[in-house]
Amino acid sequence: MICIKAVAIIPARGGSKGIPRKNIKELCGKPLIGHIIETALEVDELDRVIVSTEDAEIADVAKKFGAEIPFIRPEELARDETPTLPVLQHTVEYLEKEENYYPDIIVLLYPTSPLLSNERVSEGIKLLKKENFDSVISVVEDKGHYWIRSDSTYKRLYPRIIRNRQLTEPLYRENGAIYVSKRNIMMSGTEFVGENIGFIIMSEKESIDIDNLIDFKFVQLLKNNY
Repeated sequence: MICIKAVAIIPARGGSKGIPRKNIKELCGKPLIGHIIETALEVDELDRVIVSTEDAEIADVAKKFGAEIPFIRPEELARDETPTLPVLQHTVEYLEKEENYYPDIIVLLYPTSPLLSNERVSEGIKLLKKENFDSVISVVEDKGHYWIRSDSTYKRLYPRIIRNRQLTEPLYRENGAIYVSKRNIMMSGTEFVGENIGFIIMSEKESIDIDNLIDFKFVQLLKNNY
């Protein structure tokens, strides 16, 4: 039997702007990043759980919750404008060159998705393997009405034909919770997500991404009452 190695990479910068020190801010008794680390460690399909950070305090917290910190991320990959893809590629390059460890599947998870379940992450990895997708991402269904600016006016973008809501075909919006991709797709291109793609459809509740204090307080409320 071929052993397929899947590694979770959790990017966690220290310089968050909306909520200072967001990734280690306490949420329901533990730092925010602790929630996603615990979730990832419960996924049987994951071989390793790695946090990429330039911040010593975040690194210490991540280690306490069981994540690996094989390196401290270079400062040039921890700026406000730094895209996620080079951070992931740097992690994989390090693992391959320094540890002779070659992952087959890369799972991108964010500390800002504390309501994500290990079952959902497992679902994404299994779907990629079963259907031989390049990538699998998590999405939510969206039946909203959208307009776009055109010159000096606006035009309807979607839906073009107005129907009762129950008859409207949904759009699918990335929720930023789960990204699963084959290693060769991520390392050879300029995008983490390949063309042959599968979806995990999630509810609005489990899709909450913490971006500001309102999101933070809302997640606290949900966790304390459900």
